[in-house]
Amino acid sequence: MSDFKKLTPSTRLVHAGRQSRYTQNSVNPVIQRASSLIFNSLQDKKHATVNRAKGALFYGRRGTLTHFSLQEAMCDLEGGAGCALYPCGAAAVTNTILSFVQSGDHLLMSGAAYEPTQDFCNQVLTKFKVETGYYDPLIGGEIAKLVRPNTKVLFLEAPSSLTMEIPNIPAIVTAARAVNPDIVIMIDNTWSGGLLFKALEHGIDISIQAGTKYLVGHSDAMIGTAVANARCWDQLREHSYLMGQMVDADTAYLTARGLRTLGVRLKQHHESSLKIAEWLAQRDEVRSVFHPALPSCPGHEFFKRDFSAASGLFSFELTQKLTQTQLEAFFDHFSLFTMAYSWGGFESLILYNQPEEIARIRPNITRRLSGTLIRVHIGFEDVDDLIADLSAAFERIK
Repeated sequence: MSDFKKLTPSTRLVHAGRQSRYTQNSVNPVIQRASSLIFNSLQDKKHATVNRAKGALFYGRRGTLTHFSLQEAMCDLEGGAGCALYPCGAAAVTNTILSFVQSGDHLLMSGAAYEPTQDFCNQVLTKFKVETGYYDPLIGGEIAKLVRPNTKVLFLEAPSSLTMEIPNIPAIVTAARAVNPDIVIMIDNTWSGGLLFKALEHGIDISIQAGTKYLVGHSDAMIGTAVANARCWDQLREHSYLMGQMVDADTAYLTARGLRTLGVRLKQHHESSLKIAEWLAQRDEVRSVFHPALPSCPGHEFFKRDFSAASGLFSFELTQKLTQTQLEAFFDHFSLFTMAYSWGGFESLILYNQPEEIARIRPNITRRLSGTLIRVHIGFEDVDDLIADLSAAFERIK
């Protein structure tokens, strides 16, 4: 439709990537599983070769109609020129970085970023003589002091892993570009699902997601996405292709299906997580609640300015460090919350980190915790039932 861009994002999510070429008269895009794609003539082969980066069916690793449909929908969601697909979120992060650095380059990474992202910098990039410098996510415009002539990439994460700081993204972007206009700025935008924070509208070049979380939404598939602006798309696309990055058609289909309900799911995650965060803030056992929608979360003022809502993941610090006996009493007897890595599904999850673990993961951050940090993802169970489950856990450690 000619006025498609005028529709609200949630409405566009329902329809994006569902042109007849992709659906072939069904409601959903077809699942096209293919390695070899047949050319009926030399002219067809030539056309596919010339247009292999523009949606022509060329070879399975370049994508099928199923992949093209998802990529088009993701570009509509995040406002990009192109979307690269990866087998998981970590692959999206690492291969996007690798697409833009070389030996001798310098990378600026949030010191509170997802632990595997930091491990990649420390254990893999060092082998290629790419140096990583870490910064506090609350640094704001002071980031300019850390940008060097050879700083190729600036990597953001919003909110930060575990302690949920929201950086002043416009200040960081503006200050970094004032020093180095060519710097490539990336963000791990998984927490917002690409819907709650429009990264590319804030001057960021590439928005990365572990689509395993909110895009899929049902904890049954793994995928990573990277949506790039026109300046970075060609290089990201070709380098990722050369590194063999792709996903299978079935996973692409499940991700596209998840997009249709992303808007309504995030609304429910926001409503339920905020209610539980506010309840936790009143508990005597809780020192601080790190939910970006609450003033107690560092960077809350930037969340209010730049984000349209919150999602379901947040954390809270207890007033004490739990002993092993207390940890077992607290975590081993939940009725609804389950312990598992990942998040973003319909189910509620819970995990913990002790203060010394947080300090090890975040050696470059001076803010320190003294109590056990508990991270929760609030799913779609009734809020009162989840509160009762948490309340019983608090009673078990008294």
